Amino acid sequence: MEYYHLSQLIHKQAQKYGEEEAIRVRNQETKIWSSISWNEFSKKVMTVAEALCHIGVKPQTNIGIYTQNTAECLYVDFGAFANRAVMVPMYATSSIPQIKYMINEAEIEILFVGEQWQYDNAYQVLLENQFLKKLIILDPKVKLADGDKTSLFFENFCSPKNRTSQDITSVQKRMKEATFEDTAHIIYTSGTTGESKGVVLTHSNYLAVMKNHDMRLNYLPQRFLSICFLPMTHVFEKAWSIYCLHRGCSLAISFDPKEIQTYIKEIRPQAMCSVPRFWEKVYAGVQEKIEGAGFLLRRIFIDAIKTGKKHNLEYRNNGLKAPALLRMKFKFYDKFIFTMLKKVVGIERGVIFPAAGAALSDKINIFLQSVNIPIIYGYGLTETTATVSCFPQIGFEIGTVGQIMPNTEVKIGENDEILVKAGSVMKEYYKKPKATTEAFTSDGFFKTGDAGYLTEKGGIVLTERIKDLYKTSNGKYIAPQQIEGRLMNDKYIDSAIAIGDQRKYVTALIIPDVNEVKNYTASHQISYDSINELYKNPQIIQLFEQRIGAMQDEFANYEQIKRFSLLPEPFTIQGGELTNTLKMKRAFIAEKFKDTIDKMYE
Repeated sequence: MEYYHLSQLIHKQAQKYGEEEAIRVRNQETKIWSSISWNEFSKKVMTVAEALCHIGVKPQTNIGIYTQNTAECLYVDFGAFANRAVMVPMYATSSIPQIKYMINEAEIEILFVGEQWQYDNAYQVLLENQFLKKLIILDPKVKLADGDKTSLFFENFCSPKNRTSQDITSVQKRMKEATFEDTAHIIYTSGTTGESKGVVLTHSNYLAVMKNHDMRLNYLPQRFLSICFLPMTHVFEKAWSIYCLHRGCSLAISFDPKEIQTYIKEIRPQAMCSVPRFWEKVYAGVQEKIEGAGFLLRRIFIDAIKTGKKHNLEYRNNGLKAPALLRMKFKFYDKFIFTMLKKVVGIERGVIFPAAGAALSDKINIFLQSVNIPIIYGYGLTETTATVSCFPQIGFEIGTVGQIMPNTEVKIGENDEILVKAGSVMKEYYKKPKATTEAFTSDGFFKTGDAGYLTEKGGIVLTERIKDLYKTSNGKYIAPQQIEGRLMNDKYIDSAIAIGDQRKYVTALIIPDVNEVKNYTASHQISYDSINELYKNPQIIQLFEQRIGAMQDEFANYEQIKRFSLLPEPFTIQGGELTNTLKMKRAFIAEKFKDTIDKMYE
């Protein structure tokens, strides 16, 4: 396998694959997918690179991009790399204060923006900002603000009149001078517990990612179709997409994450990285179908899952050949049951589905493995350019977040903290030398902030996020993620947050799955005028009491939820409860719902 600097990667792949598909994009109005070849991809990248040079971008200039997933995200990324410039991606959902913070700290002069909402926010910042000078707008339908004389639409930005022979010469010279120690990205963390920090990732970090994944995923076909589901701002999607391009794979761009189930059914991808929440919903949907099936079909489903579990986990995963009868049963169920289930979701062609970013319950993981969905569960952080560990093809351990990646050293430090040393670990936190020093041990290991332990096979078991640990007023330590993960396995619960820090006992704020609750009310003839009224109905409260009670056997008494409140509105980024990576802002939620929480302790 050959390895290229990211400034060269797309052009080298174009030489290999020419007119074959590199990117697949969807017209949101016609709903038709179209292909962009490697040759066209390479031309677009060079056009952007030369246009960036023309407007004054220099090596190691910081360039911002504030948009949802589009093909232009890739053109701009690799066009910047050709200039040895640095990309600073911002979530499409970021607020004005969030983008202002990044623009100020990174001294961003040029910002690519997506749709009207991002343009409006960015233009408001531009009017009063000492650094931001120019917006380049990706969506041609955006209406410019009155008085905006500086912004450029992407098509005009790429116009031949904005490129000269000198620009072409300068870009080619910069590409030859590019080094693996150059900074590629500054990716800002979500900031769940304080000020957001810019994680500096170099080209050498991505080189390590490519090499490590080639060793771990050596069983994959050389090329496949992967859909970009997560925002390309997210390090998981960013690193995975770059790895796919390194493999010569096609990338289908998911524009709107809320439409992912539609996109998947339209293109039937072979790969997709996602957070566990997606698979939790798949699991809940399958369970609902099983529960709604007739007696005979339900028995068949149950036996199929039992057979798949025995075949895949007890034999195949241990490198053993299953007995002939078990193999025959498994092949039958795989063809007529598991494939049918996967076709409903649109993943029957799947070869690999990496999942990380949050806890995936063992129960759901086992189910997915049993029905032959190629889930590769893993663990990583922005600071480690994503993957620290992930499941191998065989020999994985349920209960872990996978085996440690090749060329990666992991050890356990004070307070059981997981420490990592690898070529994929970040260079530093941008302009934060004190935070950078505090993030590393004296012998150069990065402190992840996650507690856990290592298994004999080199697997990592996560126990809790150290900063998120609660200490009750009785002095007991509680890991809220474990409680929340258990709750969200229930089909009636969409999301939940455990409360308990410095409190006498554990309580929870619960967002019910409104569709499941409505189905329950219909089958039990429960009438109501509003959701608020419904969630106060004694029958609904009793339903949740029973289901929560049944889930708590595995917890110690002091970890068990004593009281809960049902909330009528979901946690959202816009409401401030979630970060752009959909992690809960615990302090914000505790303050916003203080009155509701206090009532649970009266």
